[in-house]
Amino acid sequence: MKFCSDCGDSVILTVPEGDNLPRYVCNACGAIHYQNPKIVTGCIPEWQDKILLCKRAIEPRYGYWTLPAGFMENNETSAQGAARETREETRLEVEIDSLYALFNIPHISQVYLMFRARMLDTHFGATSESLEVALFTEEEIPWAELAFPVVAETLKRYFVDRKRGSFSLQVDDIHPVKKQAK
Repeated sequence: MKFCSDCGDSVILTVPEGDNLPRYVCNACGAIHYQNPKIVTGCIPEWQDKILLCKRAIEPRYGYWTLPAGFMENNETSAQGAARETREETRLEVEIDSLYALFNIPHISQVYLMFRARMLDTHFGATSESLEVALFTEEEIPWAELAFPVVAETLKRYFVDRKRGSFSLQVDDIHPVKKQAK
């Protein structure tokens, strides 16, 4: 951040009085600009024994498969955001069931909220945000072509719970995979 969104003057990164973390503070008007984690909301669209995935038509991870999800917008609930993202990425209307997973991803300042969702029909298709949309059984999931570690983790836990016949809220942290030294 270089300029204040309140008055347009320059900002500096400093620890404001009474705070304990560096924040961008305006040199002119004194406005403190807090930066907080982004909330990503999405769903696991269910149809019989299959899950709906979409192949990304946008970066990051263009051409990789994912669950429909995206950043939550102002003035919507997390469930509304999950349904909207599903519609935007798959043209599909879903009925949101329950919150299934909450994953903190601190190294990229994101929090994922993933809902189980019932597909109301099978009228789905690609959009400007997706190259392809398809239903997959667990055995058909393109595991090596999933866009994000959080998607793989969500699906792994989902299939374990489905086999067990009981879904419990999954809460965990996702950290970057450390590469092994050669």
